[in-house]
Amino acid sequence: MTSREPNRGLERLYRETGWTLRQFSQEINKLGTGRGTPLKYREPSVHQWLKGHMPKDDVRPLILEALARKLGRPITNSEAGFPTPPAEESGPLPGTVEGLLDLGRQDMDPSRRSVLGVGLFAVALTVPNWPELVGRMEAVQKGGTRRFGMSDVQSVIAMTERLSDIDDQFGGRTARPMAAAYLVNTVAPYLRADAPDHVRKAMMAAASDLSYLTGYMAVDEGVHGMAQRYYLKALELAGASEDHLTYCTTLRGMSVQAVDLGHGTEALRLADAAAAASPHAGPRMRAFLTGQQAHAAAQGGNRRMALQRMKEAEVSMEEAESQYKTFGSYNPSSLAYHVGQVRYELGDVAGSIESLKESDRLRPGTFRRTSIRYLSMLAERQLEVGHLEVACETWGRVLEIYPLVQSGQCDRSIAALHSRIRPYLKNRTARELYERARLVTPPNLLPR
Repeated sequence: MTSREPNRGLERLYRETGWTLRQFSQEINKLGTGRGTPLKYREPSVHQWLKGHMPKDDVRPLILEALARKLGRPITNSEAGFPTPPAEESGPLPGTVEGLLDLGRQDMDPSRRSVLGVGLFAVALTVPNWPELVGRMEAVQKGGTRRFGMSDVQSVIAMTERLSDIDDQFGGRTARPMAAAYLVNTVAPYLRADAPDHVRKAMMAAASDLSYLTGYMAVDEGVHGMAQRYYLKALELAGASEDHLTYCTTLRGMSVQAVDLGHGTEALRLADAAAAASPHAGPRMRAFLTGQQAHAAAQGGNRRMALQRMKEAEVSMEEAESQYKTFGSYNPSSLAYHVGQVRYELGDVAGSIESLKESDRLRPGTFRRTSIRYLSMLAERQLEVGHLEVACETWGRVLEIYPLVQSGQCDRSIAALHSRIRPYLKNRTARELYERARLVTPPNLLPR
């Protein structure tokens, strides 16, 4: 009979955290709940892991993520004394197409969406830098029998634009399965086919944009680990195709995901990386990036940086508005939203309300999901300053749009409406809103 060797790597990391055994087990359980698989580990389990007992396969990623969040850096399997999964042995780049296919198949098949970790957000994610990716044509294998041309590239670009429009109007739950099926059945085969180099690069750029959009829709649904995996594939494809715009946009999207989950330090790191990777950006792109830097800095408590970046964003937007469509969809409505978020993070609730009202005034009516989210945010802040009936009026506008959208983020906004308004049901306006909300809210979102 042989005795187990203590796991020196895990023990070293554990001591670095300063946790007790109980605190370690509690962090694992919290992450399990966030992933949708509640756990009930206690001190004896952690003690066994430190003594050399190997945790279950589905628990190891949670242990690594708990350590990464506490220590503020990526933690690998080998560093924690765990065996390295086959997927990690070859590194991220060689498996770009295969990884994209795997993600898409999980989205296409609802029975596979419970695959380990799809909903787990990794704080200390290792993000490849632009110089590591640019020109890496070998990231996607070519040599298939099928050929394609620029007309096929244009069809992918057009389809991505249509999917984005559907997402804005009807939500990610409607559009994401279509995007996944398109990735698997149409786009991935192009990435394995033969074409002149300039056409292949254009197709990889189009695939990068679609991968970013699909990740954005995964964020909407709340499957944050899967969203990060889509974002990483978008970065790899953007680098391989030398598509600087999508690379920076994806980094910013990852920052938005982090700040919305309350991880301000990580959000600022990603926003700064996006800004650093685009030194020659046009004015609208600069506003797009610095507005996000401002929000992340404000959440992290850096008032001076937040105000400085917000001012830079406003100046850049003024310059951009004097030009015609210099970049994407970042517009005065988006900027006003960022101003509102910075004001709120810095304690100016009344100022944030005025900014969110301005954002609503400027927002196109086709952006239904965004309207539901930001109007809900506005109503919550109006209630926070004691304006109950004004908040009810704003929430009433939300209820007019909500039945038209299939969105995890919007579902969470409606669930928050119920919890926020329940203490005020003696007020007739609040009670009428509550009853109206019950009529359009799915049963699984109603309070019990």
